[in-house]
Amino acid sequence: MRKSWLNAAVIIVFMLVLTACTSAKENEQGSPPSGVSSPDSTAKSSADPPDQTADDPLGKYDPPIEITSVRVVSSAYKYADGDDISNNVWTRAYENELGIKLKYNWVVNSDQGAQKTNLTISSGDIPQFMTVNATQMEQLAEAGLIMDLTDAYEKYASPLTKKIMTQDGTRALESAKIDGKLMGIPAATSSIDNAQMLWIRTDWLEKLNLPVPQTMDDVLKIAEAFTLQDPDGNNQDDTIGLVIHKDLTAGVADLEGFFNGYHAYPSIWIKDESGQLVYGNIQPEMKPALLKLQELYKAGYIDKEFGVKDVVKASEWMASGKAGLIFGTMSNSLWPLNESKSNDPNADWNPYPIVSIDEKPALTKQLGFAVNNYLVVKKGTPHPEAGIKMVNLYVEKGWGEKAEPGVYFVNNGIETFKYAPFTLWPYRKNMDQHINIAKVLQGQAEVSSLNAEDLDIYERIKTYRETGNDASNWGYDRVFGDKGSAYEIISNYIANNQLIRNEFAGNSTKTWIEKSESLKTLEQEAITRIIMGASIDEFDTFVDNWMKLGGSEITKEVNEWYSNEN
Repeated sequence: MRKSWLNAAVIIVFMLVLTACTSAKENEQGSPPSGVSSPDSTAKSSADPPDQTADDPLGKYDPPIEITSVRVVSSAYKYADGDDISNNVWTRAYENELGIKLKYNWVVNSDQGAQKTNLTISSGDIPQFMTVNATQMEQLAEAGLIMDLTDAYEKYASPLTKKIMTQDGTRALESAKIDGKLMGIPAATSSIDNAQMLWIRTDWLEKLNLPVPQTMDDVLKIAEAFTLQDPDGNNQDDTIGLVIHKDLTAGVADLEGFFNGYHAYPSIWIKDESGQLVYGNIQPEMKPALLKLQELYKAGYIDKEFGVKDVVKASEWMASGKAGLIFGTMSNSLWPLNESKSNDPNADWNPYPIVSIDEKPALTKQLGFAVNNYLVVKKGTPHPEAGIKMVNLYVEKGWGEKAEPGVYFVNNGIETFKYAPFTLWPYRKNMDQHINIAKVLQGQAEVSSLNAEDLDIYERIKTYRETGNDASNWGYDRVFGDKGSAYEIISNYIANNQLIRNEFAGNSTKTWIEKSESLKTLEQEAITRIIMGASIDEFDTFVDNWMKLGGSEITKEVNEWYSNEN
């Protein structure tokens, strides 16, 4: 329930950029993907415990152990020559520094990820370590397939891991407990990085003499102009106003910010006038927004084929210079807008705050705490602590005393942090980076005050400002810089109380575990039909069906939790 509404299995928020991955061939026999060699015969299988166990949180197994996992990736990943998802800086670090050889039983593209993961879970044939959402974690625990990690976490989590895990309080760890047992290691992220904003091609605004949007009506006029007034100047009718995709959300070309402009708040639980928690996706405020989207679709300001295009395919509109307006999150300039800038150096995308349809300010989502996934360990795995050690290494490479973000997070413009299967992010990391870097850019602090990761970003911004080229460095300036950056917008959201929290911060309820997938499908299909022209009455029918098919019971369970917490 803490996942973004109708979350596509792609792009998640991150330290420097929205999650996006690369495709890999599915291997039905469970062997490594094509082109990946098997571990050499000198590695000791994790089925046979090694002669010596490394008790230190970052200690190395000698002889090495082999562990299994699975991976969902997307075609947006980039790799250095010779690397792939099974052979990269992280897999080599696991082996060289921890003595852990990582083998993926299967690797699939994001459009197959949900189905493949669910099939794996339902079969009971899970790998030793895997990343799952809250619902899947509870399914696995109920089936007795995963281990209690309470003792392993207490013993093997490094001090830095434990510090980061509790920066936003104890709820992240509490969310992973079932009957008091820690059944997963939360992949916590920043709760403010999910805030929605508008990304607009400012060069097109200026060319068409359009003002920066102050209201949703302004946004709609921009969408119309970008479709009809030939902003790319090629005398062809080939541009689109507002880019969306079939999954409707994902942090890129997202609809949440559009709904927020109409005071609708999908993906979270909010209080109604009686003080009860209600699901934002089924509230009547959704209807005016849907009617407007239907109007935009009919007029041709939205891609007529959005219903069959995923986020990666939709991003091609931006990359090709045929679109200039999307709703998204803070990292969109790092992907996919950097590809637009790379293809056309004159493309000048800038972030703007979401706006309202009326005088009431629009709010945007802030998750009470942000945990999208959990690392779980198959029962009977000889070394359950191995996954925790991999998390330890991740935080050490990012924020430890000997951090190497220029190698393990972004290396020569390639987002290498995405290759790590088990991650953990500091609660305010990105915001603090912006603050630290902005102070130096404005002469309020010395360069020596920056840590290794901050320094890397600072130097990228300086390089861009001095040379005016490199789309990757441009992207960092738009996210972390001191002039109109994404984090300046988020800072203003905080100052102006424009963040709305998810009031439900408990574990997935029993009925949610059973019904969530079918309810999400019901919702997505209804919203897509309405945008494409179906009667708005279908929304009321959808709400009735949602309540009858499990939503009513979920709402009851959520409010029982809320009553006990308050």
